[in-house]
Amino acid sequence: MAQQQVLEINRSIYDHYDSVKYTYKSKLGLTREIIEEISRQKNEPEWMLQKRLKAFEIFQKMPMPDWGPSLKDLDLNEITYFQKADAKKNATKWEDVPEEIKKTFEKLGIPEAERKALAGAGTQYESEVVYHNLKKEWEDKGVVFSDCDVALQEHPELVKKYFMTSCVPVTLHKFAALHAAVWSGGTFIYVPPNVKVSMPLQAYFRMNAEKGGQFEHTLIIVDKGAQVEYIEGCSAPQYASNSLHAGCVEIHVAEGARARYSSIENWSKNTYNLNTKRAIVQKNGVIEWVNGNNGSKVTMLYPTSVLLGEGAKSDFIGIAFAGKGQNQDTGTKVYHMAPNTTSTVQSKSISKDGGITSYRGLLHIKKGAKNCKSHVRCDALMVDNISKSNTFPYMDVKEKEVELGHEATVGKISDEQVFYLMSRGLKQETARQMIVSGFIEPVVKALPLEYAVELNRLIEMEMEGSLG
Repeated sequence: MAQQQVLEINRSIYDHYDSVKYTYKSKLGLTREIIEEISRQKNEPEWMLQKRLKAFEIFQKMPMPDWGPSLKDLDLNEITYFQKADAKKNATKWEDVPEEIKKTFEKLGIPEAERKALAGAGTQYESEVVYHNLKKEWEDKGVVFSDCDVALQEHPELVKKYFMTSCVPVTLHKFAALHAAVWSGGTFIYVPPNVKVSMPLQAYFRMNAEKGGQFEHTLIIVDKGAQVEYIEGCSAPQYASNSLHAGCVEIHVAEGARARYSSIENWSKNTYNLNTKRAIVQKNGVIEWVNGNNGSKVTMLYPTSVLLGEGAKSDFIGIAFAGKGQNQDTGTKVYHMAPNTTSTVQSKSISKDGGITSYRGLLHIKKGAKNCKSHVRCDALMVDNISKSNTFPYMDVKEKEVELGHEATVGKISDEQVFYLMSRGLKQETARQMIVSGFIEPVVKALPLEYAVELNRLIEMEMEGSLG
């Protein structure tokens, strides 16, 4: 039998690390004093400091999750929770970014993407944003695109109203509380009524240091009748010790507004990715989630839509890839809280070399939320007979007058499919790649061009041993 290639993700542009100077680095572990120092360095108002300290108290009392992937190897006392690279904060010109950091973002294609296809771009390195820029066209229309540290100073009333209040309460779970205590940087977007931002906004988050933690906060407010598309990317180099990413995304979609949030998360295989993402959608509003999870040792991520207003809609499409030593526990939650709300979920996963992928979803329809419609589809592709794919759907339906559908499939790359394509003149490797490309096509089509190319690059499929 001919020797077949092994499926690997090419991480060469992600796994390098920089020899960057730091102006501040907290001690390992988390104390009240570290939280007070974070707030002091950021010159925050008293109410934010008190919110942080209260969250820290809640964090200390809440237990670690006892379901899903094991977190036993994650030692929260061996994480650096705040560190500042020696870089000008929020530079608006790439030439003002330190050379070593700039090279990293150039390798990742950020400046080029901004020039070609973006309305604005931001980049975060460790705990702080080092570059941020919004094109004047959108600034003139009242669009605000900054990081949350800046927004807290310049738009305190909006931040106080929306920051971890109704969308992601501090008490949601242990890592939401941790995030509230140590958050830093991130993205703040406000789109005024009836303004439709026709080009995407983008942010890229990079961890560099060993045993690092990153806790960026993304707060998006799309006012009545407005529209925005926002893209996030993230990566970190590979180390022997564990890192932690516990960011938070809050999206508020007003009446008749529309938001699309796309994310490709490519953390290294020593990173625990314990992220929280939620949206509240008012009457006739629309939230679209496009999610790709390729890296990390463990991911626990379930973007959530709360459809509060009649006619609100949520669409979710995502893909997770798990190779050797990886456990991707992903999915989505939708709460239908009003009549005539609709949701669609399309989740895909690929596992190989003993990797584990799981779809974990919740669909809740409140009593009285009549004429709701929801359809859930989960497709899994396993490359060998030692990998695992799980589906944990949960439906909590309190209303009878609804339309629901759920489908789940487990696929394989069969010899027949490969033989058919090879009989048309394709090489075996190309045939297998084509089958995989077809499998992930719905996700790729939902992404902007640059990110579609990125996703295809990350999932470089050279197969060994199909399920048979």
